[in-house]
Amino acid sequence: MSELIPAEHRPLPVRKVHSLRTFRWLAHGWADFMDAPLVGLAHGAVMGLFGGLLLAFAWDRFWVLAGAFSGFLLVAPILSTGLYAVSRALVRGEPANFGTVTRVWGSLDRRLVQFGLLLTFLGTAWVITSAALITLGVKPPVSTPSDFLHRVVLAADPGVFELWLLLGGLMAAPLFASSVVAIPLLLDRRVTMQCALRTSWRAVAANPICLSLWAAIIMTLTVLGLGTLMFGLIVVIPVLGHATWHAYRDLVVRETS
Repeated sequence: MSELIPAEHRPLPVRKVHSLRTFRWLAHGWADFMDAPLVGLAHGAVMGLFGGLLLAFAWDRFWVLAGAFSGFLLVAPILSTGLYAVSRALVRGEPANFGTVTRVWGSLDRRLVQFGLLLTFLGTAWVITSAALITLGVKPPVSTPSDFLHRVVLAADPGVFELWLLLGGLMAAPLFASSVVAIPLLLDRRVTMQCALRTSWRAVAANPICLSLWAAIIMTLTVLGLGTLMFGLIVVIPVLGHATWHAYRDLVVRETS
């Protein structure tokens, strides 16, 4: 089968790693955050501010808010590209500052732009799907977080919330598998988007338990960040962003040349 795939699109070799490596990735992420705190805080503050604005706008439209926050998480990996660049600079012993970030975004790398557009499209699709499910499946309409909790999560007749979770999982799982190492790889090496996607899937196939644990850690920390009215995201976002870079370095075999 691999002979049918053009060489430039073939996945790169990956490693099998121990599941507890996930906690080492977090430790490295925290260390990088401490080495370049202003850059990390800026990324976290921007995403926290965006989440706060979203919360303020849709507080009485929770049928939009529930999907919007989930959609926001889908596009967060591409928004963390600057953090990956900072971690790469730190590994190389290069200056890691705002200039590192602006050079990445200023390059307008077509591959990263395409990936970002793909994530945005999928995030938007989930927002629409989530809103349609909640508005059509729950009566009277859900308007506030309290409505969502009582009429969807704690509903006497189960079904809508379980379906909402199932649909979200069906969308999030393949998206996570496609992006877990793809975006850092696109930043780090001149490979095609198809190669990056296939490499990401190969990494997941080789490390299903490890990367399932990693997905659970990401979700748990993000929920904790959201639960602090976005303030927790100021630290959670940069630590996870830097940690993702170290996950990529562990999982994808380095070029020998």
